[in-house]
Amino acid sequence: MSGQWVIALTFIAYLALILAIGVYAYLRTKDASDYFLGGRSLPPAVAALSAGASDMSGWLLLGLPGAAYTVGLSSGWIAIGLFSGILLSWMIMARRLRIYSYALDDSLTVPAYLHRRFNLGHPYLRTICAFFILLFFLFYVASGLIAGGKLFETVFGWDYQWAVIIGALAVISYTLFGGFLAVSWTDVIQGLLMSLALVIVPVMVISDEGGLGTAWTTMKEQHPELMHWLSDNTGATLSVAAILSSLAWGLGYFGQPHILARFKALRHPDEMPIAAAVAAVWSLAGFLGAMCVGLFGHLELAQTLPDGERVFMALVEALFHPLVAGILLAAILSAIMSTADSQLLVSSAALAEDMYHVWFGKKASSESIVKVGRWAVVALSLIAVGVAMDPNSKVLDVVAYAWAGLGAAFGPAILISLYWSRMTGAGAIAGVLVGGITVVVWKQLSGGIFDIYELLPGFVLSAAAIVLVSAVTHCPEGISTRHRQLMGQ
Repeated sequence: MSGQWVIALTFIAYLALILAIGVYAYLRTKDASDYFLGGRSLPPAVAALSAGASDMSGWLLLGLPGAAYTVGLSSGWIAIGLFSGILLSWMIMARRLRIYSYALDDSLTVPAYLHRRFNLGHPYLRTICAFFILLFFLFYVASGLIAGGKLFETVFGWDYQWAVIIGALAVISYTLFGGFLAVSWTDVIQGLLMSLALVIVPVMVISDEGGLGTAWTTMKEQHPELMHWLSDNTGATLSVAAILSSLAWGLGYFGQPHILARFKALRHPDEMPIAAAVAAVWSLAGFLGAMCVGLFGHLELAQTLPDGERVFMALVEALFHPLVAGILLAAILSAIMSTADSQLLVSSAALAEDMYHVWFGKKASSESIVKVGRWAVVALSLIAVGVAMDPNSKVLDVVAYAWAGLGAAFGPAILISLYWSRMTGAGAIAGVLVGGITVVVWKQLSGGIFDIYELLPGFVLSAAAIVLVSAVTHCPEGISTRHRQLMGQ
């Protein structure tokens, strides 16, 4: 049997397992709370691994190794920023959001939480939030489909556009039926498979070179331009703006709805420290492995790759038996599916809960909301496929835009709402609008200050808008009192 057939059969077996979990979760899904948050029943390790797997996506196995392969060690500032964001979001946001979202009429989505936090009598904040979720998640899901297209094109030689379509069908199939439970439990398998791949591949490369010290020394001798934290592969010194832009990636964690959903779905708020520890260990291993794959790939591969984002796939095919290679390459599919499914689910929740339910009111039953959510998964997937059809797209570039938009639009609003009792609904609307619009506009400009990653100015301006508008608008005493009571829990 040829190597490609062995890899193909491994992929099929993996997909069969994932679909079986989807069917099981479908039988357990009874209402909207089950479909969108799994009935808030996730154990801490499941919540942490699911959050990590849904966060990292294909960029951890393609984008970050590709950046390290092309730019060198200086790309590690992104990993430092992200790791800091993971720690801070679990430490200062997760527990409060779990408590508050449940206390506020079991708010299933970020827009629903913000709407009920300020007891608004109109649907405008909720609808604006849903709009930005749909806008930026289209790009986020598209980034996963781009990664899937590159995977199938590289491994099987398929046409890129057909590869994107096949990847989309795989994601839709079990997200459509199983909802949050299917997504979360498959994320555990996918997260473990991703971490296994990001440990085994660099260990093999390093062992081939005689150990970490030898590999590091060889890299310094053969590729000195890649081994500096403060300069890029051309030898140009990194500016303060460039370093701040990389570190600013960490701010995105405070506003990613698919990650915040894991905070809300945790079984009990007191289990948050265990989940935080699991998340920290898993993500640290992933970042270190991804950087090693990118850097040390130069030592193992005879020819320079024209597309650095394919370095992980090239190493796997060069180093391992087809059966093992199939399992490790399935880790890329895992990364893609674990993020795309979560994003589709959050997007469908925004459409079903925060638009359909809000505007149809009492006419919308729990069963009809789930049905609308499932149809939304299909519709959003089709649009994302259209966005992903350009084979020259870079995974990291598309992720960066979506990550910035969601982080700037929602991060400041949610974070401040959890800590400041005088924040108002008008302030929340201003923050979401300013954050989201800043990212859209900033992305279209270049040169000077506009070379800073759009997440940083978007986050800062959003926070400023919240504080300023809240200071000049009135917060009802009942809302402030309720917030202080929640803070005491």
